[in-house]
Amino acid sequence: MVRLVLAGLLAGWRSPLARVPLRHAVRLWHRGRRAWRRSLQVRIVSITLVLSLLVVGVFGFVVASAITGGLLDARVRSASKTVDQGAAYAASQLKGVTQPGDPALLTTVPAVVVALGNAEQSGQVQVIIRASDSSLSSLPAQSLAWPKADAYNVVTSGRLADLRRQVGRGKMARQYATANPDGNGERRYLVFGTPINSSGAGGQLELYYLFPLDNEVATVDLVRTTLIATGAALVVLLAMVAALVTRLVVRPVRIAARTAQRLSAGLLDQRMEVRGEDDLARLAASFNQMAGNLQRQIVRLEEMSRLQRRFTSDVSHELRTPLTTVRMAADLIFSAREDFEPAVARSAELLQAELDRFEGLLTDLLEISRFDAGFAMLDAEATDLVPVVRRAADGLTSVAERAGCAVDVSVPGAPVIVEIDPRRIERVLRNLIGNAIEHSEGKPVRVTLAADDSAVAVTVRDHGVGLRPGEEKLVFNRFWRADPSRARQTGGSGLGLSISLEDARLHGGWLEAWGAPGQGAQFRLTLPVRAGERLVSSPLALVPADAPPARSAEPAGTPAVVGVAASAATPVAGGDPGDEGRVTP
Repeated sequence: MVRLVLAGLLAGWRSPLARVPLRHAVRLWHRGRRAWRRSLQVRIVSITLVLSLLVVGVFGFVVASAITGGLLDARVRSASKTVDQGAAYAASQLKGVTQPGDPALLTTVPAVVVALGNAEQSGQVQVIIRASDSSLSSLPAQSLAWPKADAYNVVTSGRLADLRRQVGRGKMARQYATANPDGNGERRYLVFGTPINSSGAGGQLELYYLFPLDNEVATVDLVRTTLIATGAALVVLLAMVAALVTRLVVRPVRIAARTAQRLSAGLLDQRMEVRGEDDLARLAASFNQMAGNLQRQIVRLEEMSRLQRRFTSDVSHELRTPLTTVRMAADLIFSAREDFEPAVARSAELLQAELDRFEGLLTDLLEISRFDAGFAMLDAEATDLVPVVRRAADGLTSVAERAGCAVDVSVPGAPVIVEIDPRRIERVLRNLIGNAIEHSEGKPVRVTLAADDSAVAVTVRDHGVGLRPGEEKLVFNRFWRADPSRARQTGGSGLGLSISLEDARLHGGWLEAWGAPGQGAQFRLTLPVRAGERLVSSPLALVPADAPPARSAEPAGTPAVVGVAASAATPVAGGDPGDEGRVTP
């Protein structure tokens, strides 16, 4: 049976009609949590409301208890006096009764009940005389109770058994009870009982009073209702006051937050309105002063950056003309170097090499200026990345031979089709492989290509000097070198990795670096298979398998890892700079 009931309840909860209010409750719960997290005003008002409810509840309970106790104590004192007087009167009337079976007892007791009942002006107090033996058994209950016989049944019922036992021991006792002796519905009564001391009856007669508590109950209900209404009104007023005061404080903060958001979005002319001379007004004035200073600094820096980009672009273009002339003369001299003396021939070779470097530097400067000006465009097309990787590695074979290191290329046997700009990606790979050869110190360089359904990755690993802690944040900066005093092998311009970073960002990819002193370095280029898609993982791990284990602390010699995107410390499309072995940045 129990299983059937439980199954029915579960089926009811699973029904569509039962799920509707549950969904509404869950939705309201989530909205409340969201408002609690996001709104300072909601939190302050809620806390004020809860604390006010607690204070008002405790205060109302104490006041109601004090008033109820005072009313009942007053009623008990008044009833006790009435009972004492009634017991004395009954004892005086029964003084002439000398024996428990005296016939006078049967006539005197009803008369005493009527006299005591008539003495009560209210007409609602019930008076009962009861014998602890059978001396009054011949009298009907109507003659022993005033004004109605039902009161006698209340006194003799089981609910007042404790009261009767105490009275039977010769003590005055009282008890609260709910009864209906007059047929007008259940009412609260204060029941008093006392023995009647008479010479004849001894302790066999007992006098009971039922005092109605209608006035006390009505007064307590009125007090409780008043306290509840007053408390609710007070709590609502406190919540309104808290909301108003909080709004006065929170509103300028919200305005400041919105103004700060507009400033961060590039609207540098946004300011807060200053009203009055209080703390909030001083906050608004200080905020406006800060915004003005930031605007001036940003405008000045933008102007300097614009002038710098223009200067770089203009110089790069202007140097092209004399460079062309010098190149023509240098080519003529270089082609005839065999007819010169050895020293002059060597100078011609040095001139040719430095002109090559100078021309490469100008090309890099022009490319950087295009990135800075926002003119760089991606010309993506479906391309097999395998020959691109091989071509980039083969183009640096002579450089690797001069450096005394081998370049090992590991690519899949099947084509790896990806939407890229092959010219830019090949330039990135040449920069990464050339940088690895330059820092390999004669040790092998390994290039690895891997792909999955959404991304392709190329890692370039060397075992040279590596990167010291902190250098991984600088490796993509323009014109930065790990060791400026070290002799150059390839004669780079110092802009290769910066341009590679911009090319990776243009593709929506990641360019990341890992390194450890004496353990070499590894660079990872990750690109989406389809142009415009967002990267979420990489097919290759950034930290190589032969890397030393990472430590909990970071003393000197700890491997350095950085993910790079828009800057040297921020990965493109959500990469994680702290990725030290995970495939997913």
